[in-house]
Order: sequence, then C-alpha cells, then structure tokens
Amino acid sequence: MENRPAVRYILILLGEMIETLKVGMISGWHVHADGYARQIINSGKAIISAVWDEEHQRGADRADAYKAEFIPDYDAFLARADIDAVVCCSPTTMHVELLEKAVAVRKHIFTEKVLAVSAADSEKLSGMIDASGIIFVISLPLLSDSKILYVKKLIDSGRLGRITGARMRRSHSGVSDRWLPDYWFDVSKTGGGAMLDLGAHPVYILPFLLGQPKRVSGMMTSPYGTSSDENAIAVLEYENGALAVCETAFVTYGTPDLLEVYGTEGSVFIHGNRTLLSQKGLAELGVTEIEPSQFPETEPSPALQFIEACVNRTAAPAKFGTAAALSMSRIMEAAYISQQSGAVVQL
Repeated sequence: MENRPAVRYILILLGEMIETLKVGMISGWHVHADGYARQIINSGKAIISAVWDEEHQRGADRADAYKAEFIPDYDAFLARADIDAVVCCSPTTMHVELLEKAVAVRKHIFTEKVLAVSAADSEKLSGMIDASGIIFVISLPLLSDSKILYVKKLIDSGRLGRITGARMRRSHSGVSDRWLPDYWFDVSKTGGGAMLDLGAHPVYILPFLLGQPKRVSGMMTSPYGTSSDENAIAVLEYENGALAVCETAFVTYGTPDLLEVYGTEGSVFIHGNRTLLSQKGLAELGVTEIEPSQFPETEPSPALQFIEACVNRTAAPAKFGTAAALSMSRIMEAAYISQQSGAVVQL
C-alpha cells in the first residue's frame, strides 16, 4: 500500500482497525504456561514482547522460543512500554506479590488459578483489581465447555426442578504412576496439593452451576506419602439443603471427568464424552433416560476471551472475573481448614 497513513485512517473510520496486544509472560513455572503462550502467538491479535521468570535460565529459554526479550528484573519488566497485559503462571504462592505490582502499573491481567491461597489475600487483590479498572481474567477453562454450558442452561430453565445435589470429579494418576514432577509437591510454591490443583475445577464449576455455598467440609489424605494432599473431597452445603461434592485425586487411573446434577424433576449425568438426561415424563415414551444430541457452542478459551477484551477494550467476561476468583479462594481455604480442624467451616 503506497499511502499507509490514509489507509490506516480509513480503517479506523470503518471500525476495522486491528490492534496488536503486547503481552508479558510472568514465569514459566506452571504446566500450562507454554500452552497459554501458544494461544497468544496463534491468536493473530497478540504478541509476546517480554518474559520474566524467577528462574533465569528457564525465562531466557522461553524468551528465545517466543522470539521475545528476557527481562531478569521484575520491576523493569513491568515498566516496559511494550507490555499492555501480563499472563501470570508463577508459583501460586507468588501471585499476590507479583500481581499487586502489575495492578499498580495498570497492566491487564490473565492468571492461572487460584488467584491466591488465602481468602484474605484474594479479597485484597480482587479489591485492587476492581478499583483499578484493568481487564482481569482467571483461567477457568471448563466454563467455556459446551457440556458445562448445557448443564447450566438445564438448571436455569427449571427443567431439572429444584436442585438437591451435585457431584463433580476430576482426577489422574500423577502420584500413583509417578509422572508428576517433584516440584509439584513443594507446598511453599503450590500452596496445596490435589485439591488446590485438579480440585480447582469442581470448586469453580459447582458454584457456577448452583451458586455460592454456605458451609464447606473437607477431607484429604496422602496414601503415597508425598508432602501434599493426594486424595481429596470437599462437600458444599447450600441454603436450600442441596449438597454438592467436589472430588479429586492424584492416585486414580483412567478416570474420565464426571459431573452429575440431581433435581426433583430430572437429573443430568456427564461421564467423559457421554451425556445422559433423565426427566419425569420419559417413562411415557418407554425410556428412562435420553442422550442429548444438541449442545451450546463451545466458547473461546478464557485466554482468547482475555485477548479479545483487551484488543476491543470491552469488559472482561464476568464468569472469569474477580468474583469467581474470590469464590474459589474462599472455598479452597475452607476445605483445607476443615481438613486440619475436623470441623465444618461456615462461609
């Protein structure tokens, strides 16, 4: 194009100007860090400008892989003009210190879960984020899943009647088959074990479906003797008498994701890739349950929705916001307190 300024002006007038979001990666500690980086690079709407890492060699290697610059000093990293937003994949226990500084310089934030290990830290950080007006997204990927959205629609429509119970399980054999890395059991960095890691999924999905619980009871064991919980359950109690169970483990083999929601007019069951719906009235058709064939469309991942919100300067998706992040921290903390004290914890 010969007259680039004129073309640029015309595109702005037409509302078709595509801005490139410039992203800084905070640490490659988390197992999903590279996956988020690849989503950024492949989005066509964002680039990775710089990388900071508490482990300098890992940071330098990641920066080379992303064709970005490695900045060993965190304050200098945040001060860069070519960073609009940050993606935080640091050790969980470092989130508060790192993200407080990012909020202070008004960088948009995408972070791996959980926001903070303690509810008090999560409340403080959430308040800072909300007051700053920055775009914030926490990675709760299953809230984009078509089957989770289907269950949410069923519940909200009233087709299941009054919800009386629910159960979700996500687990794997990372400890029993010895494929999880040793650093995954350093509680000074992770903040917890199976419940804080895989258990995060039922802990954010069940409140998304049913609302906020009033009491939490937790029970956790370590049958293989690592320094963190390997097998864990949290029970959520609701004002209407409903009970929901969050199950997780690092010691089970070949277990597909499981979600069940029970109501007075029907129940829905997701077992891996299979979904079954049981409702009153099906007996008249000669069946007890059906396998639905139509589901809502899968939504873009939280990372991609974050990029879109930053590029288009729109509000962050509410279901990935500070309210969801704070809910997770509160329930997680209550589950661990319950395990340690043997008492049911009021929220």
